[in-house]
Amino acid sequence: MLLSSLILNAELFEEIIAPEAANACEIRQQLLDEPQSLYNEEGLVIVNCSYHSMISSYIRIWDTTVLIDRSSGHRSRLLQAINIPLAPVWMTVKEGTTRFTLVFSGLPENCETFDLYEDIQSWGKFEVRGIRRNTDDIYEVTI
Repeated sequence: MLLSSLILNAELFEEIIAPEAANACEIRQQLLDEPQSLYNEEGLVIVNCSYHSMISSYIRIWDTTVLIDRSSGHRSRLLQAINIPLAPVWMTVKEGTTRFTLVFSGLPENCETFDLYEDIQSWGKFEVRGIRRNTDDIYEVTI
């Protein structure tokens, strides 16, 4: 389920205006080549994001984006961004919904609720608070 979720999200995105765009196919192929058990053993957290825009605009994600366990303060770091470039590169998005996937290092076993937080010192940061933990560690959020 994890592997198919990542692949589906990579296929949903139509156009990336960034140098990293060539890497999207390579990343998808790596996911196809890796056994699914590898992801489960590493305890990765997958966050499938939907970004809604009323007008054409630009987005990117900073590598300082983390998941923060609300009880312990533990920070799971961003390992991979799929279908969204890392800053300083910008991606053009059209009016409507843009989907991308973020892969993070594992959360502590006793984590029940966490926040997605783009740790930057400027406006427009991505932030989703109070995400309830599930057994699959695969999440759908709207930004």
